[in-house]
Amino acid sequence: MSRPWFLPDEPLPLIDGGTAGAASWLRDWATGAGWDELREPDGRWREPWQRFFAELPAATPAELNERAAALARQIHEDGVTYNVYSDPAGAPREWPLQLLPFIVDAADWRQIEAGVAQRAALLNRVLADVYGPRRSLRDALLPAALVVGHPGYLHGLQGHVPAGGVWLHIAAFDLARGPDGGWVVVGQRTQSPSGLGYVLENRLGVSRQFPQAFRQLNIQHLASGYRLLLQTLQTLAASASGGQPPRLALLTPGPYNETYFEHAYLARYLGLPLVEGSDLTVRGGAVYIKTVHGLEPVHGLLRRLDDDFCDPLELRPDSTLGVPGLLEAVREGRVVMANALGAGFLESPAVHGFLPGLCERWLGEPLALLSLPTWWCGEAAAWQAVQGDLAGKAVHPTYPPTLGAGLRRGLQSATLPHEGAALDAWLARIARDPEACTVQAAMPYSRTPLWSGGRLQPQGVTLRVYAVADGQGGWQVLPGGLARTATGQPAVSMQHGGSSLDTWVVTEGPVDTFSMLPPPLRVEDLERQRQRPVSSRTAENLYWMGRYTERTEHQVRLARTLLGVLGEDDEPPSPEVAAALSSLAQSSGLLPPGVPPLEQAPRVFERALIDELSRPGAWSVAYNLQALERTAGALRDRLAPEHWRLIRDMGEGFARRMRPAGAADGSVDARVAGGPAGVARAVDGTAALERLGLQLAAVTGAHTDRMTRDVGWRLLTIGRLSERLIQVCAVLRAFFERPAAGHPDGFDALLALFDSTITYRARFQRRQELLPLLDLLVMDEANPRAVACVLRRLRTECAKLPGGPGPGAPRVDDAQAAADRVQHLLARLPAEGVGRGLAELCAAEPGAGQRGSRHPVVELAEGLSRAALDLAHDIDRAYFSHAALTERLLAA
Repeated sequence: MSRPWFLPDEPLPLIDGGTAGAASWLRDWATGAGWDELREPDGRWREPWQRFFAELPAATPAELNERAAALARQIHEDGVTYNVYSDPAGAPREWPLQLLPFIVDAADWRQIEAGVAQRAALLNRVLADVYGPRRSLRDALLPAALVVGHPGYLHGLQGHVPAGGVWLHIAAFDLARGPDGGWVVVGQRTQSPSGLGYVLENRLGVSRQFPQAFRQLNIQHLASGYRLLLQTLQTLAASASGGQPPRLALLTPGPYNETYFEHAYLARYLGLPLVEGSDLTVRGGAVYIKTVHGLEPVHGLLRRLDDDFCDPLELRPDSTLGVPGLLEAVREGRVVMANALGAGFLESPAVHGFLPGLCERWLGEPLALLSLPTWWCGEAAAWQAVQGDLAGKAVHPTYPPTLGAGLRRGLQSATLPHEGAALDAWLARIARDPEACTVQAAMPYSRTPLWSGGRLQPQGVTLRVYAVADGQGGWQVLPGGLARTATGQPAVSMQHGGSSLDTWVVTEGPVDTFSMLPPPLRVEDLERQRQRPVSSRTAENLYWMGRYTERTEHQVRLARTLLGVLGEDDEPPSPEVAAALSSLAQSSGLLPPGVPPLEQAPRVFERALIDELSRPGAWSVAYNLQALERTAGALRDRLAPEHWRLIRDMGEGFARRMRPAGAADGSVDARVAGGPAGVARAVDGTAALERLGLQLAAVTGAHTDRMTRDVGWRLLTIGRLSERLIQVCAVLRAFFERPAAGHPDGFDALLALFDSTITYRARFQRRQELLPLLDLLVMDEANPRAVACVLRRLRTECAKLPGGPGPGAPRVDDAQAAADRVQHLLARLPAEGVGRGLAELCAAEPGAGQRGSRHPVVELAEGLSRAALDLAHDIDRAYFSHAALTERLLAA
């Protein structure tokens, strides 16, 4: 065996059985009170770590640093994030993944696997009992206050039996290793256990850094556990699908949830559509996804939404995340929820103290994995036993700290002080409301090696393990889990600086090589794959991504034109042109209200324009970039990673370039116009806009050339074209309401705003005539920004949109309904061209409106703007909100 890379310093047995020294990278490894995952009590390395480092004999600290950097780059490039609610910036943080894995040997895993499967079966039986015969309450095995008195117990489900009698389809248990090496349960998650997506991402990232060690240690794979979860849900959901193949979806709270990335990642891995509550509706007791094709039934929901928020009609009335009527659909057996609703009370720490007795009574065997010693203070005997020995123990809220009144509201987990007035205050507090408090013994967590600063450093760790039901009473424990570093006790929190580790389970048998890759497709499957429905929320986000992109591009073009006019050394623009540009700047959101127009105070106008570009207020460039990023963030499962990074980097880069020198915090101290600082700000603004314009062109190219032409893409394109029609009509109106287009500087500005200067000069050289101008900007169907071209493309894309009635609607021919819906959209637009002839548009001179008559171009622009807004309203009703269907149902 090759010699390890570390150098001797002081005696320490190493992996080759010889004696050498503790290298500099181990100097921070202090002996602690908890179990040492890396070393035996005599200093020898534990066997799994010997084998791990034996596969890295030539590695150096510098090389491990490079691997850590590569892992961080992968996390960044994959966009793996974790939202921290307390972050004042509100920005998602990159997922904190450690380089070294957390290794569990085969003997430890056998103990964990048996104990976790037993506990999951026990908890499922508890749920069946408390929502059924309630023998545990009658026999005093569980206090009623912990069950029916807990907000997590849903009284509306009393007597309900879920499909197959399965309440818990997946259960998660947080484990820690005690000082004696044994494993104990420190928490359990039974509502919507989080982390399965991160488990996959951790495995993908870390195993790539150590592929040889991963193979040589015979690490068990994970895919079979995910397959079982999917199969169980499909089997149970068949009871709600009426004999048809059941349709499943993953229900998420949305992109602002702390773990939204893993929701999207898990949905993609399992092949499930990712839906929010607003994507679903209950009609006639059944649950449907709102898609652009109509309403599609859903028979099973793998949820990542806690009970409280699932149904605002029967549960939390202020929830905007749930689905009205969902609880009724559950009671009717029309949808299977995984996990079933109503398991929240099992997450109370007070329940842990009663599980050993329940296990002995119901399963006839002792509980294999014990919890930390637990005392529910609402039980007089328990409170009496522990109140004299509270020092150093942990106190937890029995009920959710956000619910209840008085002491119960706001009570958080804490470690009790050892003595003095603070401990006396806690004694008095618990005595005032003992039921609200649960006390647990403290235990030092085991210490695992982390690679940091060029050396190994010990850190407390807990392990979340997942048990998956097979639907027939059995359980499979996922061979791995989510290991997290413990930044403090009594709780481990990713919200407060914790990090994650990939969990490697060493197996003595064969490695399961099953893959979640789907079986080969048949010819008849291809058409069905092409026509997979697009949810209404996804379609709406794509539509608005198109609109925000076009709106921002228009603002950038207008701002560059304005700064170019203001920066010219020649004579200022004519009053008519200045008035037209001022009007456009105000209506486009480039200026706040009250700013003097360009013709009155050009320097004040310029200062306000530059300041407003990066201000996060409504309609500014910065605001639209943020809106574009939010919308794209909800479409992560549809965008290429480079596409998403480009959109994300646009806003960050623009804010950075617009920040004045010496004002790193974004202050406006340097925003002084009229002197060198003001000139610098104008130059910086122009450079920032030029760079943003290039990035927007790249985003538009990605929209056009890197996305599949499905219904979602078509709605994105319609969004862009609708917004373009609104903006070009606004430009035409501003320049033709006053005699601005007839002035040379106005003529040039108009061409610049239509991005048509090169085309015009190539055709007509230096001519400045109304006829060729209107022909190019209004009538030319080959010019992408001409009104006629925008209308032609809108008609083409609208004609390809789907239609048809939804479930419960009056019986009509589907093809006829689709045709009627599309024809209604097309009727908003001129049947061909722009609806007017070129000769008619040229019949009046620019500025005719000032002489009492409206210019035909102004009338055309106003009419087409209204048509674009009406079209947007109709698309929303038909494909996003499905309001037309609701009205038909109400009228029926």
